[in-house]
Amino acid sequence: MYNNEMLLKFKATSENESFARICISAFVASANPTMDEIGDIKTAVSEAVTNCVVHAYDNEVGDIEMYACINGDNIYISITDKGIGIEDINKAKEPFYTSKPSKERSGMGFTVMESFMDEVKISSQKGKGTKVEMYKSLGKDQNIACGV
Repeated sequence: MYNNEMLLKFKATSENESFARICISAFVASANPTMDEIGDIKTAVSEAVTNCVVHAYDNEVGDIEMYACINGDNIYISITDKGIGIEDINKAKEPFYTSKPSKERSGMGFTVMESFMDEVKISSQKGKGTKVEMYKSLGKDQNIACGV
């Protein structure tokens, strides 16, 4: 059993990116992270949610599900959509690659997530959606002990 869990479902709109940041920072506060750790987590969540908003749903608004759990000093977060999916995850993870260059995207979302979190896993099925799982250990390097 985890010390604490959170599950949110919200619409994939740009306004909800800040909502997700606020929710995750309030949620992880119970684990007593440093300000830098909170900043890292908020930034990674922001990038994952923004990816859903921009890429998951072509010209429609779908749902985003954010799940998080705390187990001791370990944080697990997943951001899931039921959108179009990612055709080539390895390509999508390349710095500066974007499938929406006309929208002035930098193509750094996954790179940013990977730089701020200890581990990032991406799974996706074309036409079924994408799940980004992120792990962070607060205050020390150790294996993450929670997740779904």
